[in-house]
Amino acid sequence: MALKVLIIEDEFMAQKSLKRLLSQNFPDMEVVGTTTSVKGTVAWLKNPENHADIIFMDVELSDGECFEIFRQAEIKGKVIMTTAYDSYALKAFEAGSIDYLLKPVDPTALKRAVARCRMSGGNIDADALLKAIGGGTAVKREYKERYIVRFNDRIVPLLTENIAYIYSEEKNNYLVTFDEQRYVIDSSLDVIGDELDPEKFFRISRSCIVSMKSITSIIKQTGSRLRIIPNPEANFEMTVSRSRVDDFLAWLER
Repeated sequence: MALKVLIIEDEFMAQKSLKRLLSQNFPDMEVVGTTTSVKGTVAWLKNPENHADIIFMDVELSDGECFEIFRQAEIKGKVIMTTAYDSYALKAFEAGSIDYLLKPVDPTALKRAVARCRMSGGNIDADALLKAIGGGTAVKREYKERYIVRFNDRIVPLLTENIAYIYSEEKNNYLVTFDEQRYVIDSSLDVIGDELDPEKFFRISRSCIVSMKSITSIIKQTGSRLRIIPNPEANFEMTVSRSRVDDFLAWLER
């Protein structure tokens, strides 16, 4: 029997991207509803004809924070937060077998979250959740503001706002700044990608993370691939992986 899914998300492109990921990875899931606001979600949940086994819920909706939904309606089903925000409440979500995903949603993280929902027993304890979050105030997640890099015999503090892109080449990772300086950085792209603000940086492939500010133009190539023309100019072809094209375009439109 198909698992019924409700998507609560006020950004159309984010809705579309999540639906695509679910369709590609979970053939046993059926999206039975999409809402964009607290008011609309409460109305959907209170309709006795509606039911969802899994609910993907954005924190900040068009008319307020999603926590208000828990105060106004009974949540039947497993909840996965999909958000660009973080808070001290996330530990409470995990303790209640609830997961969260940071945007743009990574397919591997999505599979992990759905697996946890399948294995968990019972639904969310709304009273315990609201008590844990102290009223449900979400705060912007803190991202890395600077890196310490080495250049010859110098140690250089580098603000992330000055980073144009980061890439891997011949087992080394390089960080390129807007003033065209290139530094070797010890951290892996997996680690760096988690540390940078997803509103400002996007991992276009396994070997490259790009700042939105550095993108001057995009060229369409065969096979639905995209090539980025960055500033400063890169010494390699900066191409968006096919699997990331839709998410990349949605990220650009935020």
